[in-house]
Amino acid sequence: MRRMGWLFLAILIGSLAGAQNPIRGGTLQIAVDSSPAGLDPHVATAFATFVVIGNIYEGLTEIDEGLRVRPALAESWKVSPDGLTYTFKLRSGVTFHNGQAFDAKDVLATFNRVRDPKTGSPIASRFNLVKEVRANGPLEVVFELSQPFSPFLSELAGLSIVPAEYIASGGDLQRRAVGTGPFQLKEWVPDTYILLERNPKYYRQGRPYLDALKFNIVPDAATRQIGISSGTYHFLPNIDPSLAVTLKNAPGVKLYESQDLSYSLLGMNVTRKPFDNPKVREALNYAVDRKALVQAVYFGNGVPGGPLSPALKGWASPVSAFPCYSTNPQKARELLRQAGYPNGVDFTILTLGSVKTVVDAAQVLQAQLAPAGFRAKIEILELGKFVQEWRNSNFDAFASLNGGSADPDGYLFRTFSTGGSTNVFKYSDPGVDQLLNQGRTATSADTRRKIYAELQVKLACQGPIAHLVYGTLFSAARENVQGFKPIPTRSLLYLRETWLAR
Repeated sequence: MRRMGWLFLAILIGSLAGAQNPIRGGTLQIAVDSSPAGLDPHVATAFATFVVIGNIYEGLTEIDEGLRVRPALAESWKVSPDGLTYTFKLRSGVTFHNGQAFDAKDVLATFNRVRDPKTGSPIASRFNLVKEVRANGPLEVVFELSQPFSPFLSELAGLSIVPAEYIASGGDLQRRAVGTGPFQLKEWVPDTYILLERNPKYYRQGRPYLDALKFNIVPDAATRQIGISSGTYHFLPNIDPSLAVTLKNAPGVKLYESQDLSYSLLGMNVTRKPFDNPKVREALNYAVDRKALVQAVYFGNGVPGGPLSPALKGWASPVSAFPCYSTNPQKARELLRQAGYPNGVDFTILTLGSVKTVVDAAQVLQAQLAPAGFRAKIEILELGKFVQEWRNSNFDAFASLNGGSADPDGYLFRTFSTGGSTNVFKYSDPGVDQLLNQGRTATSADTRRKIYAELQVKLACQGPIAHLVYGTLFSAARENVQGFKPIPTRSLLYLRETWLAR
């Protein structure tokens, strides 16, 4: 028995010696495909911005790798029995990167800025059920709602808190980011790199481990591939499927993966012909072969999907619920004929050129749509121009990647409600509006699931978006990168836990 005890002790000591503690220091060299158009967290819509500012800013809550709501700048909260009053206790001892102390006035100023029509914030409609916000002292904030709003806690994760003084002084948040996160903006050389340095006053004890994050702007996928393979770069976030396949067996490289909340899409402007006719939108869906898209664009690493990602287990309806997802060019031609287009239609697809998945999807779609009578011309734009045309609804159709949300309301309401903050399609349907309002105010999870199941059926075939594919979300890293965890939202929240093994 004594010998067994010594053996156990030796094994225990050996395993403890092999378990490396996080090492402090170092700069994580990150390669991304495009430069952000700006850094303002309240007006940003592009992944290129969020990939940078996700470690600069924080909300009252945050979403973890399991899509659960966790405390962030609010350390706790209470909800009234009627679901109308949320009282948040704020963390003490938190400072912004400019040295100012964080308290309730910053939450109020941030909320008012987002709600101000002059800001033009795409997240404004997420909070239209908030009737009043007030401070009960410096570390307590109360939100009064006009109706129960089940997704409220998850939506607050997207409300990045900025300093009240900086807002009042007219500070340029597009160029100078000022948050409370684990890293702070040090230097931005446009189209070259963005350097974030460790926040020495970060409130999470001992975090972050890294001294800095350097986001190198590398538009060329081959250059990013060579860089990660050679060790020039440590980390490639949210890479396209073709690059993931190439790197799968690369020496010294590992892949992280999770089911993406984001999806590829073809969006249609319903104020322009031919897409003002719902039969044309339905016809386009019948013309698409989503399974072929999965293979051709995603190399099999994805699934066809409707308005909600399969990552939202219990919420997303199966594609079998959507008749128009059965590829049928003959049916598409018949619907075009019924809509008054017996000779087919011509239109232009605006495409985000910096994302290979988007360009590939647009080209495959162009070929798939032709037999059904859709003659599509592709126009490839750089990020700034694409975002401008998108925001101004200046398109017939566009191909892109869209982000999902941890709660169905977070994506569906802003996208499909009349006047929704990202409803660039100009879509309006009273029946959809009614269901959207019922879905966000119902307090029973079962009731909400039934409402969103009905909504998905209504939107899938005649809505303004042809949802295409939900890919596997890949990121690539060198083997010495430790502590990172992928999140289906594409957030890089866990860079605060990341460290470099020597």
